[in-house]
Amino acid sequence: MQQVKVVTDSSVGLPDALIEEYGIRFAPLQIIFGDKTYRDRIELSPADFYSMLEGSDKLPTTSAPTSQDFLAIYKEAANEAKNIVCLCLTQRFSTMGIKSALQAKEEAREFLPDVRIEVFDSRSAVGGMGLIVLAAAQAAQEGKTLPEVIATAESVRDRINVIEVMDTLKYLAKGGRIGKAAHWAGSLLNIKPILEVSNLTGAVEPVERIRTKQKALERLLEIVSERVKGQGPLHAIVDHSNTPVEAERLKEQVIANFDCYEIYISDITPACGVHLGPRVVGVSFYAEDKHT
Repeated sequence: MQQVKVVTDSSVGLPDALIEEYGIRFAPLQIIFGDKTYRDRIELSPADFYSMLEGSDKLPTTSAPTSQDFLAIYKEAANEAKNIVCLCLTQRFSTMGIKSALQAKEEAREFLPDVRIEVFDSRSAVGGMGLIVLAAAQAAQEGKTLPEVIATAESVRDRINVIEVMDTLKYLAKGGRIGKAAHWAGSLLNIKPILEVSNLTGAVEPVERIRTKQKALERLLEIVSERVKGQGPLHAIVDHSNTPVEAERLKEQVIANFDCYEIYISDITPACGVHLGPRVVGVSFYAEDKHT
């Protein structure tokens, strides 16, 4: 029996196969299209979501998991371990998500008095959050203690990079998650912005503006190289929103240019796709420290 069980929310940028392999449970966000509500990753696939998004005149909205959603996940996880760590989407994207997780932690004292629960702000999103969750789940599977699993998650969070080539900024602007890139939103014609999610603040930060998608992807690889220079093998997730061919091509380029410890492709889930929009492609990554 593992000492620790890792749980998260449905925005996590991990392939379903890894979620199943490591027994990671997630609380679903809600995607609201008009008068219809869907549970993210359960009732709405990424492919269907992006088709609906591009065909909709009105931007859909999201709703964070409730405390009851998290409490149900905690109860399930408690059947397998007496320590639980809940890794949440950056508060800069969803304040209510982590509040619900914390509220559920308090409510769990009545139902799970012998279970220790810790809630952790990933300060990340998409594949960056995915790599943090994956590292924590791997540590838990190895039999690490709760403090050791949390230390693993903190170590990856401090090194994580999430860099995305955007097709448009209109979705981030409408959703209010655009951060310091707001001054780019009104003037970008035929320009592909490169943005990142800061591992210090969890907010969206502008990186560069590039004229074409191809040049932006070439620059993306240069940025990865600059940030991991002199470090060890790369842990990476190629993120994409309904651009599987581009994602596969980018994965091949990352493998060709870097020593990869592990690399995966992950759909940007509907919960994040509402804000990022379609045709996004990028890389979430961190490198091993050669000195550890």
